[in-house]
Amino acid sequence: MLERLEAIEQKYNSLTEELMNPEVLTNVKKTLELTKEQASLREVYEVYQEYKNVLKGIDESKELLKDPELGEIAREELGDLETKKEELDKQLEIMLLPKDPNDGKNVIVEIRGAAGGDEGNIFAGDLYRMYTKYAESEGWKIEELESETSEAGGYALVSFMIKGENVYSRLKYESGAHRVQRVPSTETQGRVHTSTATVLVMPEAEELDFELDMNDVRIDITRSSGCGGQGVNTTDSAVRLTHIPTGLVVYSQTERSQIKNKEKAIKILKTRLFDLKTQEREKELGAERKSKIGTGDRSEKIRTYNYPQNRVTDHRIGFTINALDRVMEGDLGKIIDALISEDQARKLRGE
Repeated sequence: MLERLEAIEQKYNSLTEELMNPEVLTNVKKTLELTKEQASLREVYEVYQEYKNVLKGIDESKELLKDPELGEIAREELGDLETKKEELDKQLEIMLLPKDPNDGKNVIVEIRGAAGGDEGNIFAGDLYRMYTKYAESEGWKIEELESETSEAGGYALVSFMIKGENVYSRLKYESGAHRVQRVPSTETQGRVHTSTATVLVMPEAEELDFELDMNDVRIDITRSSGCGGQGVNTTDSAVRLTHIPTGLVVYSQTERSQIKNKEKAIKILKTRLFDLKTQEREKELGAERKSKIGTGDRSEKIRTYNYPQNRVTDHRIGFTINALDRVMEGDLGKIIDALISEDQARKLRGE
């Protein structure tokens, strides 16, 4: 472990020197690449500096143990430092696990009402609100990208971007089918129904990840439809992009400006194509998917929200919390922490 930490320290320091080179600073793309690489190492580097200081403190305390005046103080300090060393050992062990290169990215989330008709769409709206509340509690920003409202309430589809620090690392486990068990507002006999909504979380495609050839894209400008205000509905501001090689279609009409809708549509299309590329690569590797929480299948039922019992159960790790009311208000932290802990434990076991 120490050899790997020393290698990271050397790399971090060499990147610092490289970023001070005037020739590098004039190359925006190169500077961006190096800054991004250094940022990915910073947390480990800083914890390692703390670890080295603790080791130095332990050596100094051991030398003072025989001192008649300072020996007792040194013994107390040594105990505290050895406890701290054990904590840092565990922390560094986890930090040195193989990292998902997308962990630090913003995400685009798509939620669709699935089985259950109107109730599935209403539940999609509830999930959208839940993620919005959670994002607010984390200090992240949300930007709606696309939406198809349902007459009964909720959404047939809603997609939105969440921007912030390490968003994908926290939300990447949310992709899959979410199942709700409750009495719908339209149910007259009080029977509990089961409906589902699907969630797809994609890391935002950055310039360095994916380059979109606009020659492969057909752009259609149409009149906006549905909700959005009088200005939206009376101008040809909606943009539909079709990626000819894959057949992927993206539609954006949330802005009054055609230019802004086009920018949003391109961002969504890039992210969907990057996600498609990532999924194909993982299928080729095969083994990588086995180590993940759940099967990784987008249709896998990952979680049940049971309203009569105020219960949320994540089926992939057998985690249950009787606080559905708080979860739906955005209190997702305990569920996400449990998923991250299980993921780390499996990696430490070499699974």
